[in-house]
Amino acid sequence: MNNFNKIKIPDVKHIIAVASGKGGVGKSTVSVNLAATLARQGFKAGIVDADIYGPSIPKILGIENEKPLVEQLNGKETFYPIEKYGMKIISIGFFLKRDQGLIWRGPLAANAIVQLFENTQWGELDYLIADFPPGTGDIQLTIMQKLELSGVVMVTTPQEVALNDARKAASMFGNKDLNVPIFGVVENMSWFTPKPHPEEKYYIFGKGGGDVLAKELKTSLLAQIPLVIEVGEAAEHGLTIYDTSDMSVIKAFEKISDGIVFKTSAV
Repeated sequence: MNNFNKIKIPDVKHIIAVASGKGGVGKSTVSVNLAATLARQGFKAGIVDADIYGPSIPKILGIENEKPLVEQLNGKETFYPIEKYGMKIISIGFFLKRDQGLIWRGPLAANAIVQLFENTQWGELDYLIADFPPGTGDIQLTIMQKLELSGVVMVTTPQEVALNDARKAASMFGNKDLNVPIFGVVENMSWFTPKPHPEEKYYIFGKGGGDVLAKELKTSLLAQIPLVIEVGEAAEHGLTIYDTSDMSVIKAFEKISDGIVFKTSAV
């Protein structure tokens, strides 16, 4: 990575990528609730929706109709993030109509995302969470080449197909020319527990996959997040896990947050 001239974002201490090998594993929900957890723990947190072709952060946070202030400063467009739940948010989704899809080629899209990082007035932040697109493409590579990432969190479900894709994505971060530390693995949708029977666990998508992946990558299994209907419903209504009554999910996210804080204390 020393071959690249990195962009320094003033007053942002750590940029943490949240990545996955495939879509549908809950990566954006994890990104939002990780940022919300860090904010509740007293850290200054922000989030960039870097999934330019499928930006979902505005929907998850119920701020689809918000329009960030944009100014011309020193000859460049400058964005002011939307604030909610104690975190600062920017997304390409704020600048698109709901039914409008982007048809940009990879390099153009990648440069647009870098501008969202660089041209946003973040102020002081302890943690800036980057919700990456799934897979290994131009956007991920460009961000890693142009920005100094403290580390990445890999999100997977226990299914073998999700694990296979996560392995491929993780190999990108470990590439010798990029070499972004993998802070840990988050296994999402680990099991389902029906409310009337809190002692029961049903492993709908398999069992133990996150632990296997973490060991393969020589990193930590940061947390296993159970499949809770309330969490999905909260995301549909612009709410976070703290608006639900499920302590098992809240405790899982606090474990992830604690793991990130521990890892970055040594960076």
